[in-house]
Order: sequence, then structure tokens, then C-alpha cells
Amino acid sequence: MPEVLDTYSPAERLEILRRYRNLIEVWHTRKNITDRWMVRKAFRLAADAHKDMRRKTGEPYIYHPLEVATIAAGEIGLGRTSIICALLHDVVEDTEYKLTDISAMFGEHIARIIDGLTKIDTIVEGSDIESIQAENFRKVLLTLAFDVRVILIKLADRLHNMRTLDAMPSVKQLKIASETSYLFAPLAYRLGLYAIKSELEDLALKYTEPATYELIRQELEQERTDRNDMVEQFLVPIRDAIDKMDLQATISTVEKPISHIHEQMKESDLSFSELHDTFAVRFVVECPLEVEKMECWRIYAAITSFYRPNNQRLRDWISLPKANGYESLHATVMSKTGRWIDVQIRSVRMDEIAEKGYAAYWKYKDSPSAESGLDEWLTKVREIITSHDTSALEFVNNFKLNLFSDEIYVFTPTGEMISLPQGATALDFAFNLHTNLGAQCIGAKVNHKLVPLNYELHSGDQIEILTSKIQNPKEEWFDYLITARAKSRLKDAIREHRKSFKTQGREKVEAYFKQLNLEPSKANYQRLMEAEQISGLVDLYYFTAIDRINLQQIRQVFKEKSGQGLFKYIISPFTRQKTLEGIPVKNNDSTTETQIKADVLREDMIDLKYVTSNCCNPIPGDEVVALSFPNEPLYIHRVNCPKAIHLMSQYGNNIIKAKWKQKEDILFLAGIKIQGIDSVGFTHRITQIISMEMHLNMRNMQLESSGGIVNAYVTIYVNNIQQLKDVIAKLQKLEGVRTVSRLDRLSDVEV
Repeated sequence: MPEVLDTYSPAERLEILRRYRNLIEVWHTRKNITDRWMVRKAFRLAADAHKDMRRKTGEPYIYHPLEVATIAAGEIGLGRTSIICALLHDVVEDTEYKLTDISAMFGEHIARIIDGLTKIDTIVEGSDIESIQAENFRKVLLTLAFDVRVILIKLADRLHNMRTLDAMPSVKQLKIASETSYLFAPLAYRLGLYAIKSELEDLALKYTEPATYELIRQELEQERTDRNDMVEQFLVPIRDAIDKMDLQATISTVEKPISHIHEQMKESDLSFSELHDTFAVRFVVECPLEVEKMECWRIYAAITSFYRPNNQRLRDWISLPKANGYESLHATVMSKTGRWIDVQIRSVRMDEIAEKGYAAYWKYKDSPSAESGLDEWLTKVREIITSHDTSALEFVNNFKLNLFSDEIYVFTPTGEMISLPQGATALDFAFNLHTNLGAQCIGAKVNHKLVPLNYELHSGDQIEILTSKIQNPKEEWFDYLITARAKSRLKDAIREHRKSFKTQGREKVEAYFKQLNLEPSKANYQRLMEAEQISGLVDLYYFTAIDRINLQQIRQVFKEKSGQGLFKYIISPFTRQKTLEGIPVKNNDSTTETQIKADVLREDMIDLKYVTSNCCNPIPGDEVVALSFPNEPLYIHRVNCPKAIHLMSQYGNNIIKAKWKQKEDILFLAGIKIQGIDSVGFTHRITQIISMEMHLNMRNMQLESSGGIVNAYVTIYVNNIQQLKDVIAKLQKLEGVRTVSRLDRLSDVEV
């Protein structure tokens, strides 16, 4: 091995060997002589292939595949094949080696996994590829039908890239962080890799909202000592009770991820000090598999015998595991100090699955208590992958919508439980059960009450589908569906229905052609289909058979040189062309009259047109990013805007890092929310601060009062973010005011 490392410095050789030995040490699966020899062979190849390459940090590139392999082996628990693929995952993409070389040395299976990990780098001129990022993600997902380890290695690769993101330029940081939070973190969660999911989300937050990340990190650090003392007092009676029950349980305090705390603060509109959900006390019980549920409930009984539980926060994921296989009993109890404390109770098996997800799940798969939704989820994934023929962008968005969303659990009339994405409708349920059931559906009964096809289902609903033999599938039903499986089955059902009109439609088309003295040639058929925006002969025959294409239209098509017909009102999923999803539309009302004046662009791009986006309402002083699209103005977003994160995750090459150049004479509209105690003079005190003390103009104010609490929504004109912060700080000090926060969307206030 030393001769392979001759091109590295002595210090680098030592470091490379240290990392390699660490990889072997954390590799806990089977390691016979052949396994070790194969991994050593892969390491030698990677070290030689990357010998002239350096990372942005200046370190030898071989550090990266070594660390990816270490994550795959140590943090995910993968074995020989995955370690080899992790070591070689960039060899084909970045060096002269080809997949045929990998196949010859390590076999076709490993070569195919590495192919799935190799990115598409460029868009070929003339191709219809809109987003390289979406194409790459689809390529990875397509290999999921072949081997789930492609995804697991990709997650290990992304985790190490995020851990070393400091060395990248800011635009690249935004692109990678956005991809991570939008796609890779949810994917890690779906595969049960909770620890990796949490770290990915935290690191994404670190680069999209660095100030927020650092503030919460410091708050956690400052409260740690006092929190640990409180937990120790909390555990004293519980430990005694567990000992008396002769249970073996490991107890630990687990800090919630920074990203989770940030989301909780936003959702509940609370400060860090007011939030109880910053940590949890975890009980991991050692017991035989056949009694683990009972033992977990015994620990719950011991805890609640001393502390009163909040029944609304009890989550029993032992009886009904999450779709990613996660099992645990979650509860919140009131401590003697007056603070709510979250507790998590699980067995050793459950804990290993919770930490290492899919890999640990397979370890316990044959046990009777290891029922999981992972198999069902992977079945759905493979069904979507094999039946999807849409663009990469639509594919990725559908994948995220259907397979990353929260689950609901509903029941058939016979009591069989079915899991569906949140927001699924009665028609989704019908098509998910069977194509024919959905195609003939005329209505449904939910909990014995008649509901329409687009009725949104909720967990616990029992659904009976009503059918009719004379019912046919309809295109408008696509608007009633959210699941990719149901959409695919509806598409197939419509296609089968239209095929029954083939003979009738073909005879009518040929008769029309004969009347117009047209040859029924392939070229003429193609011209007609293009003019009428029809995807194939099945649709052409169907629309002709039902007289939505007639003699007059065909005559017009072949009369016009452009070939453009009149059949523009038929828009279906078979012909629909999507625009760039999520691109904000420029608002032409008076609220934008000053928005496009401030200079926020790079100096070499100051002549380009741009607009600030309504979704996040950026103002001078905000960290902003510009997104560029062909024949469109630049769109300016705040870097933490959800829509911007979505767009950056798919159009990373369109990102332009923008910076405000302050012009004091320009005003921007900003919104704030004020919550306080309803009292006489509350509105007057607010307007006194804004108008008299700060000398700012208000555009609008709305008040909502209920039960002695008042919420005021105010829009004001400011020059920059500091002016807005000063207003918020002054309002916060007013008597009776509880919280003051900035509104991201001005649509929250009627302006």
C-alpha cells in the first residue's frame, strides 16, 4: 500500500492511513479475508485515481471518499459493497476511469451502483433538460428500484459535503444547503436515518440563517448545566421505581436539533427561554423482543406515577410505527420545577432502528415485532419510478409531495389499515386500492356519511367506495388526486377507456382525410397531432370518435401553413406542458412601485431588470439571493425564504449572490405582528411609537381581538432592516405587548 501513497507528503500519508484504519475499525459487519482484500483494493484504486486532486480546503481529495465510506460503515451500518462504492463514488465522475473498468475489477453490481452515484454535469444543447439538479436526483432515485444502497451512500456523501461546506463560495453554499433541506434531509428521515436527517437540517440552517443558528447554539450551551441538574432531580424517583421493577434501562438526555428548535420557535411564536421542547429524556430498555412493548409501557407507568402527563402530547409509535419504521413512546410530563419535560421510551431494537434506520431495520426484519412501513414505502417508490414519464422537475416535486409528506392512516370497510400521504382524497383511496375501483368510482362514504370524490381524508376515517359499471374515468379527476400512484392509475384507466374507441375513431379520421383528398400517411397524422397538441394515435382516435375533432378542424389544420389548429382547449396530463413551478409573478399593483429601484445586484449586472418577491418581502439589510431565468427579470428572495430554497434546490446554476447597495430615499413596505393584552389605548400606543417617535408612515393596520388577547397586523414603510428592528424593539417595550415579530408575507395583511 505505501507505494500507492508515494505522491503524497509524509504528513498526508500518515493522515490517509489513519483515516483508512478508522474506516476498518468502525466497519462492524462481516469482515472476512475476502471482504478486507476487496475494500483494500478499492482504497488503493481511489488513492491512485485521486492522487493529483485537491479539495477546496487544500486537502488531498482522497480524504473525502474515505470519510464517506466511514459514515456509510459507522453511522449507517453498511457493509463491504457499500464501503467499496463509497470509496469509488467519484472515480468515474472525476477521473479517467470508466464504468467498464469498475465492472471488470469489482463486478457489474458495484459498477451499477456507482453509475447511480455519478452526476450529470452538463445540459446537452438542444435537450429538454430544465434542471441538472432535478435530473441528477431523478437518476439517483431511479436506482432505488435496483438497490437502496445508492441512496444511503448518496446521503453519506451529502453529509460529509455539508460538514466541509465552509470552504465553498457563498453561492455554492446556498445551492448545496437548499438541496439538502429540500430533498436530502427528508429522504434521510424517510429511510429512518434520524441522526443524519437532524445533522443535515442543522448544517443547512447554519448556511441559510447563520445568525439564527449561532444564537440557538449559544442558548443551548448556556442552559446545559442548569438543565442537566434539573434532569438529575427529575430522575431520582424514576430510577428507584425502575430498579424495583427489575428493569434494565439506559437513561440519557438528548438535545433537540437546532433546526427543530428553530421551527418550534417560529410555529409557536415563542422565544428560546419560553420553549420547553429543547431536549428530551430518553429511556432505552433492554428486554426480549416479545415483551418490549409491555416493558416500555411499564416504564411509562413508573414515570407517570410521579409526574402528571399531558395526554394531548402522548404519541404511541410503538403500537403504530411511523412509515419509516420509527418506533418509540413519546410523552410530556410536568416536573416539580413547573417545566414540561419530554420523555422518549423505546427498546434497544427500536433505538438502533431510530438511529441507523434502514440498515438496522434489515437486521431485525425477520423478528415478529419488526413490522414496518419501510417495505410499503419502498414498494410505492418503485411503483412511481417505474411508471413515471414526466419531466425531472415534476418527478422530483411529485416524489417529495407523495413520499416525504406526513402519513395518515385510514381503514377499509373490513378493517384493513391503509397509509396515505396527508391531504389524500377519497378518490386517492379508491385508486390506491385498485385501478378499476377508482375508474368506476361515483362517490364514497366516510364514517357512513356520503362525501364527494375530492373529500380530504383524516387519520381514523373508514371509507367505503361507491361504484357504477357505467362510470368512466375523467380527466378532471386529476385535480382531485395528490398521490402519484393514483394519478398513474387514472392515466392508465383513461388510456384503456380511450382505446375502446380506436376502430370508430380511425374510420372517422380516414373518412375525413378522404373527403379532403389527403393521404392517410404517417406525416399527415403527425402534423394533425402536433397542431392539436395530442400525444398519440389513441387520443387522436378518441377525440375524433367523440366529435371533439371534426372535419372543419382538420381542414383548417392543413390549410394553415403554420399547422396550428383550433384544438387548444383540450389540456390534459397527456399533453400538458409545465412552466417553471414556483417562479413568482411580478405584481403590478402599487405595492411594487418602489420595489425594483434599489440596487441589489452585482456591479457587472446592474443593467438587468429584477423584482423583489412577494413571498418573502426582502428589504435592504436582509441577506438576499437573486435567481435568474431565461427571458425573465431577476427575482430577489431572502436566503431563508421557503420558495427560494425550493428553487435553489432545483436551479442551483441560476443563483446569483446579491447584496444591497443602500439608497436612503427609497422606502420598502414591511409587515409586523403585535400580540398583547387587549386594553384601552392599545392601538394609540402602537401608532404613537410608529408615527410620532419613529416618524414612519403606516399603510395598513388590522386588529383581531378574542378572549382579552389582541393581534395587530401593521404594514409600514421603512428604509432598511435596521429601521424595522428599531421599531420592533420599541414596540416590544410597550405595556401590555407580549410579542412583536416580522411578517414574511404582506398577504397576511390586506394591503
